[in-house]
Amino acid sequence: MAGVELATEQMLRSEIGRTDRNRRQIRGWLVVVLFTLFALVLVGGATRLTESGLSITEWKPIHGVIPPLTAAEWEEEFQLYQRIPQYQQINKGMTVGEFKTIFWWEWAHRLLARTIGVIFAVPLAFFWFTGRVERRLRWPLLGILALGGFQGFIGWWMVSSGLVERTDVSQYRLATHLVIACLIFAACMWIQRGLCPHSGDAAPTDRSRKMAAIIAIMSLFQIYLGALVAGLDAGFSYNTWPLMDGAWIPSDLFLQHPWWINVFENPKTVQFIHRIGAYVLFAMALMHVIASVRAAPQSTHARRSVLLFVLVLVQAAIGITTLLLQVPVGWGVLHQGGALVVLGFAIAHWRGFIGEYPKPTAIELRS
Repeated sequence: MAGVELATEQMLRSEIGRTDRNRRQIRGWLVVVLFTLFALVLVGGATRLTESGLSITEWKPIHGVIPPLTAAEWEEEFQLYQRIPQYQQINKGMTVGEFKTIFWWEWAHRLLARTIGVIFAVPLAFFWFTGRVERRLRWPLLGILALGGFQGFIGWWMVSSGLVERTDVSQYRLATHLVIACLIFAACMWIQRGLCPHSGDAAPTDRSRKMAAIIAIMSLFQIYLGALVAGLDAGFSYNTWPLMDGAWIPSDLFLQHPWWINVFENPKTVQFIHRIGAYVLFAMALMHVIASVRAAPQSTHARRSVLLFVLVLVQAAIGITTLLLQVPVGWGVLHQGGALVVLGFAIAHWRGFIGEYPKPTAIELRS
């Protein structure tokens, strides 16, 4: 009898060790995915700020991996660009050399997007067919893969909005494209943190977990507002702070009719709402850190709330600096990257209140 119990214990220990190894491998893979997604968002921001997103006028998911290699191919690509309104109304007279500069930004963005597809799909297939993916994670990971594929279509849907009548892409489609990228990033972060060991600290207050969730959701909403600002080039106007157009609440916020269209299409209104969103996010992070530190100053959750507040504070400073400098490319990309850092840490902080995914072996032991 003792021998059977010993053998059972050894088998369970071996199974626990295998689960831990599998989780470490999947966590490492998701970290690579997160860093690649982060790079993709930064390159996408630079592509937008340099007005490079319309330089490739055709969607070639496979053939498009190879850039023009000869002078004739560059000339052919340039001629395609010359047909669209952005060239005819803004960049008329551009040389092939100048065209190459904007082309490479968009090509790099698309290449990174394709690379992420490979980085996600191939290891997922390996982990899946070797039995390393836990049952509860299969549909979520497949969902992320499907959303990534859909994001490729959304990217082209966004670009196509600027090829016929407009000289830039639709702010609605730009915001949709960025939000989906952030949702993929957030989902990967959520799963990655769920596979990590967590402290057993209790939540500092009854509302801590709910507030962490609200801050994470507000961070995503603020990114959406920022995408509308970028899509309307609203950051290039009203470059003062804390006043905007000489007032705390500027005039003509609802100049267009119907009134609600201003929230999406009036550059002044969109920038003002983005400012208000930043103030709200800052206030929520401040209230959260005060409540957490007062209730449980030594807990892991309190320390994370402090770091979250610092990240929000730094991001606010970057945003103000970017505005005052009239959105230079470097600062604009830094601001977009900072937004993703805040979102990622907010998701991780929220996940910390839920803890690690229950281990399959642990469930067997309890039964």
